[in-house]
Amino acid sequence: MDSTNARPVPPAQGGPLSHLRVLDLTRVLAGPWCTQTLGDLGADVIKIERPGTGDDTRAWGPAWLRDGSGRETTDSAYFSSCNRNKQSVTVNLATPEGQAIVRELASQSDILVENYKRGDLARYGLDYASLSDLNPRLVYCSITAYGQSGPYADRPGYDLLCQAEGGLMAINGHADPPDGPGGGPTKVVIAVTDILSGLNATIAILAAIEARHSTGRGQHIDIALLDSVVQFGANQIANYFVTGEQPRRVGNAHVNLAPYQSFRVADGYMIIGAGNDAQWRKLCVAMDLPDLADEPRFREMKDRNANRHALVDIMERRLLTRTMQEWSACFEAAGVPHAPINSYAQVFSHPQVLHRGLQVDLERFAEEGGGTVSTVASPLRFSATPTVYRYAPPVLGSATDRILMALGYKADVIQGLRARGIV
Repeated sequence: MDSTNARPVPPAQGGPLSHLRVLDLTRVLAGPWCTQTLGDLGADVIKIERPGTGDDTRAWGPAWLRDGSGRETTDSAYFSSCNRNKQSVTVNLATPEGQAIVRELASQSDILVENYKRGDLARYGLDYASLSDLNPRLVYCSITAYGQSGPYADRPGYDLLCQAEGGLMAINGHADPPDGPGGGPTKVVIAVTDILSGLNATIAILAAIEARHSTGRGQHIDIALLDSVVQFGANQIANYFVTGEQPRRVGNAHVNLAPYQSFRVADGYMIIGAGNDAQWRKLCVAMDLPDLADEPRFREMKDRNANRHALVDIMERRLLTRTMQEWSACFEAAGVPHAPINSYAQVFSHPQVLHRGLQVDLERFAEEGGGTVSTVASPLRFSATPTVYRYAPPVLGSATDRILMALGYKADVIQGLRARGIV
């Protein structure tokens, strides 16, 4: 949907990055996660999308967003997870006219984020070398599966592939028999490699902006999903570096702490963690098993790790005698770390989640069809320059006319570009 009557841009309301413009040439998750974070921090984010289809994830339903009349739209809930605080502009990058529009926007931007395969944008003159000549202050961030160099640099890749190749899946899942039920390597359901790469991209971009204060120039940032997921495993890899042994899958347990895992109680499952010997002694008292604390097999962490199976067996039999609410009251009074395993329905009725306002409901503009889009709040909290929520995830192309008019394009020229499939 394109509109020449789109609502004017509201002020950034003090967001810490309100002085920066971001040109967003990303789609799916890693790149959009980065640019949404920058938008939450106040940056002016212009999202470039393909005419007609837009970001791939717009079609990744069900579930589908609903308009102001309650009808399903063609935008998926998935798309809404990482595209708020952006203005959507449709541009066909394969055309010279479309490339000219992006170059003009890049000349007026501080940051460009893209996640095309290596070399794709160079064919259009939209690579870092070309655009940095046009705008030397441009911070240009490329996000790919394997990075801009090396034998895999030209390979396409996705989160699941990098979870596998980067070692995460090999250590994730239930322990093999006889220590557990087995089941083989397991992915993390959330596309954690994408999220990590989006966060790393954000960190790198902000560092490059800081460096620009001294140098006066931008730079090219190279973020790889594989690099991100390998670095994510650093605490497990440290053990591997020291011992040369592959970390084992331990399910919901911890390889270095015991007890620190999920346990079944009379009416469900909960997490109990004793991260040190003092907490262990409190836990034993709370379970009405005070003598267990000084039993030689369990007295210190190294003892509990060595005798983990016996410890878990004793605890499971005891914990099945009471409900989650009963145990929670006991552990709360004793100062023992614990938590229920919540569904999302329980998460968004959790008193701390409610207090922190982790659900943010945003209204799409009337000219975009209206409707409320529920999103998850940014976890970044500032005392003086708070995060800002200006835009719901945009309808495809809804800011095209306004942005092009700001560049000096007349309405009839824009209409001609649209008729030829350029915008």
